[in-house]
Order: sequence, then C-alpha cells, then structure tokens
Amino acid sequence: MAEYQTPKDRAYTNMLLSSAPKESAAFLNLKYTAERSDGVIPVKYRELMSVAVALTTQCAYCIESHIQNAVEAGATREEIAETVFIAAAIRAGGAVGNGLMAMRLFDEVSVGKE
Repeated sequence: MAEYQTPKDRAYTNMLLSSAPKESAAFLNLKYTAERSDGVIPVKYRELMSVAVALTTQCAYCIESHIQNAVEAGATREEIAETVFIAAAIRAGGAVGNGLMAMRLFDEVSVGKE
C-alpha cells in the first residue's frame, strides 16, 4: 500500500458515522458544542486552539479544517505561525514531563540492579 491516509478516505465518512450511530452522534454533538460561535471564547481563538491541538495530535483532516475555519474567522498568517510554535513548545514540554516519569520508572525498575 503506497499511502495510508489520503483525502479519498473522506468517502468513508457516512459509512463510519452510520456504523456507530450513538457514538458518532455523541462525538458530533461534542464537536458542534466546542466549535459553537456563541461561547465566551471568540471563534477565532477557538479555531487557533483547535489548530494547536490538531498539530499536536497530528490529524491532517483536523489541521486542514481548522486552518480554513481560523482564516474565515479572521486569523492571520502570523497568528497561525505563532500557534504552530506554541503547539511545538507544548508538545516538547510534554516530552520533558513524560521524561521525568521515565526517570522515576527507571529508578523503580533498576533498584537493586546496580
């Protein structure tokens, strides 16, 4: 198989949703609620947050969708660029945080083996 993820996969959207109707309905309700325009957080900021999360989860479809939504909400190229680097810093920080746990786990596993 040459490619694992492709825009052609979108043809399976209805199949996925209809194959798990309760779960997909709950997911879509959460998605629509989180992306609503009448919340306290303005749409542009909601979309920039969504871009940051999409970058860290590495969901190509989410990145595409939320970039489009952010631009429509008035986000600038510079805001997108800053969002990219904020997400990168937080993801790197997460690795360091998990690294602390890794060090503790190493100590726990290696006790008495030195």
